[in-house]
Amino acid sequence: MLYAAKLALRHLLSTPGQTLLLMLGVAVGVSVFVFMSALIGGLATLLTQRTVGSIPHITFEMAERDPQRIVGGPGVQVAVQKDLSRRAQIMVWEPAVALIEATRGVTAVSPQIRGSAFVQRGQTIAPVGVIGVQPDKLSAIADVAGAIVAGTEALTPDSVLIGQTLADDLGLRVGQVIVVRSERDRERSFRIGGIFALGIASADRQALYMNFRTARALFGLPSGISRIEVKVAPPEAAPRIAERLRGATGLKTTPWTDENEQLFEALDAQGRTGTIVKTFALITIVIGIASAMLLSIVRRRGEIGIMRAAGASQRFVLGIFVIEGTLIGAIGAVGGALIAWLALLPFPPLEAVEGGGLPVDRAQGDYVVAVLLTTLAAGLASIVSARRAARIDPVEAIGA
Repeated sequence: MLYAAKLALRHLLSTPGQTLLLMLGVAVGVSVFVFMSALIGGLATLLTQRTVGSIPHITFEMAERDPQRIVGGPGVQVAVQKDLSRRAQIMVWEPAVALIEATRGVTAVSPQIRGSAFVQRGQTIAPVGVIGVQPDKLSAIADVAGAIVAGTEALTPDSVLIGQTLADDLGLRVGQVIVVRSERDRERSFRIGGIFALGIASADRQALYMNFRTARALFGLPSGISRIEVKVAPPEAAPRIAERLRGATGLKTTPWTDENEQLFEALDAQGRTGTIVKTFALITIVIGIASAMLLSIVRRRGEIGIMRAAGASQRFVLGIFVIEGTLIGAIGAVGGALIAWLALLPFPPLEAVEGGGLPVDRAQGDYVVAVLLTTLAAGLASIVSARRAARIDPVEAIGA
């Protein structure tokens, strides 16, 4: 087999121009494979990061209790309506928070008080969603502190943080006073301590953060909380962790994946498209190598006949051309992976990708997979041609 490898290498070096052209074709196919892997993987990662970056991965709320059905007598119909006057809240929440924080995979926990309210500034009124958080957990879910564009992130009992869009709509600035009236018809004046821009339209237009204890008084919740928001790592583990904590806490758990099914469908379709493109790249490589090997066999028909007449076995001839095709695939694949890696270097990391930029992730280029698959495909493609060479009749080949 070592001698067969020497002959295969001699064949390749005897026609350097053709060999280089074949390897270049393989390199281009591998470069396309790697680039598509990096692009599709980076786009999926970027979409996931931007989708879950500022939202909770799991939300814990009080389980809804449906009213019991009252069975009347014959011909009697009874309509039962839920009591909407009582606000759903988690009464015993401290043990649940401690249990969640101790769970493996959980990276951040934020107990919150939420409710609807109106912000009034002079004659202007705007609806907002109030989020009461503990000051040290302000950025546990969304990086509010890092998104402050004016003022500070400090949540004092008499200050609030509002989104930049809301501030622009109402003409508000840091230090001005607004009146917040809750859905419980309780109102209080607050000073604007900071303005944030999370880049999420709904949050920047309607979110209002305030101190946890102040929110209690504003919404009339002396002991309970509205919900517990949690972040986990990796985000894909949210459904599994939510299922485990649902039984442990008895609370209603909602992983982020339940509300983003369209994202997963889009990513799945995108992944299938990428697989098709990469498959066609491999098919092109196979066809190119198989065609080149067939031409090489036709040109070396007399040489093959002499080897067979000299006693070379069919297996020996088969090995020469299989090794030749595999070398073309392997060297071309390594070269293509190196070219793709160098071509991807100028692209910025995903965190620095701006709107309209290509979200290419070099780490997801599948370089090793591309080299292995291409080498294997090249070896398989050369077998068909090599079998034809091994079956050549030496007498006919020498006579021709």
